[in-house]
Amino acid sequence: MVVSQQKVISLEIENLKNLHDFEIDFENHPLTAILGVNGCGKSTILHALACCYKPINESESTNYKFSYFFTPTTHSIWEGSSFSLNHQYRIEHQEFPNSKTIYSKELRRWKPIYARRIERYVSFIGIKTCVPRIEEETKESLIRYTTASLSDEISLKVKEKAGYVMNRNYNSFNIHETPGRASYIGVECENREYSSLSMGAGEQRVFTVLKQVFGSPKYGLILIDEIDLLLHDDALNRLIEVLVERAAAKNFQIIFTTHAQAVTEFSDKINIRHILQTPDKTLCFKETKPDAIHRLTGRQERPLEVFVEDDLARATIKKVCGELGLSKYVSIKEYGAASNCFTTVSAALLKDDENIESMLFVLDGDEYSSESKKRNMLNKSLTGDTERLTNKRNRAINYIRQFSLPSGCKPEKYLHSLIIQLPEQNSEEDNEVIRVAREIVVVNDSHKYIDEIIRRMDFERPVGLKVVMDLLSKSAEWENYTSEVKTWLQLKGHQIIEGT
Repeated sequence: MVVSQQKVISLEIENLKNLHDFEIDFENHPLTAILGVNGCGKSTILHALACCYKPINESESTNYKFSYFFTPTTHSIWEGSSFSLNHQYRIEHQEFPNSKTIYSKELRRWKPIYARRIERYVSFIGIKTCVPRIEEETKESLIRYTTASLSDEISLKVKEKAGYVMNRNYNSFNIHETPGRASYIGVECENREYSSLSMGAGEQRVFTVLKQVFGSPKYGLILIDEIDLLLHDDALNRLIEVLVERAAAKNFQIIFTTHAQAVTEFSDKINIRHILQTPDKTLCFKETKPDAIHRLTGRQERPLEVFVEDDLARATIKKVCGELGLSKYVSIKEYGAASNCFTTVSAALLKDDENIESMLFVLDGDEYSSESKKRNMLNKSLTGDTERLTNKRNRAINYIRQFSLPSGCKPEKYLHSLIIQLPEQNSEEDNEVIRVAREIVVVNDSHKYIDEIIRRMDFERPVGLKVVMDLLSKSAEWENYTSEVKTWLQLKGHQIIEGT
């Protein structure tokens, strides 16, 4: 019976090494990149997949058995391991579009028996292929070998694509054989001939991967552990381009693990899967959100930018972000006078900033409060009557929000009025702030209502602003005052937080 059109749909793992209650799918694209921190279970996924099939021809491919990757030890014999493969295949004219096979370790044996597995060509390219050939060589005296140029169709294609990946002009792809039948691959490049004993580890692995990819039959499953190991970013990007092209041509599935954030830029061509371990289960996320980037790089991405008038508005936004659990995702910048709001949003639109949808420009609400006033200021900031500029002015209004103030009231005076209306609090420090605020009846500048509270309490300004905001958030008017900004942040939060 001829088996064809094999495809892994998903893998459901009940318990396997450190993977628990976990599911990952491989739909949409032939290539899947599995990302995550060390020890999260990326390689275990590849090991499990390698053992799910039996070879079509054992003389041409490896028969991967569970003991190969899950060797029993003193600490574990893998008893109780269990996972399911959801897959599809065709046996001659009969199609099996949604088959499920359960694999488990019971009574010291893995089930089902190996002979009952579906046939498929599987190649596992592990980390040991990264070891330079010279480090495996035990002979220290002169190594003599004969050289033959590889001119078959596959070898010529490997030479061509390796040249593209490594950005080198390979004149030939060779095989070197010793009298003792040891063999080494080799190349000629820029009038220099050398074997794998002299190759860089990254170059050697590129040839290893390409030989498998171009030598595998249709519907093969190719598993590559740590694809980015020893490769610089440009070479990795080029290699992925080659793999995408080849997988489409031969109906392959190529699944690889990586730590390289750069592969997420291929999300329109390959499946991106992020693995995260929690105390209760292992999670898989399909989107690359800021927390995933932080796990990989240690760098905290702040995809949301909020522009405000001054540090009081900054403290207000910071408090709202804290209430929504968004503080680490938001960058807050001050633009100064209210009129600068329109200049700032216009500048972002003029330079076609690709992040404009993640930007918010906030007014205090005492100036330019009506839509007509905002549009008038935008007309002054973004001049010109071309269709392009007219469209940008019409778009600009969508990125501006404001705090909700009573008509004719300054923000500092309004916020002061909210504080003095607060009832007695459980905290004596809060009550002292309220008493101090009530003692401030008139100031010579409306902007100083909050400043005077901070001065009299002898707070450092950042600390004082936080104390004031914590108090204001207890006011019945707080939600209305911050509603426009909060609604925008809530919507964006759903787009950037994992699991939402």
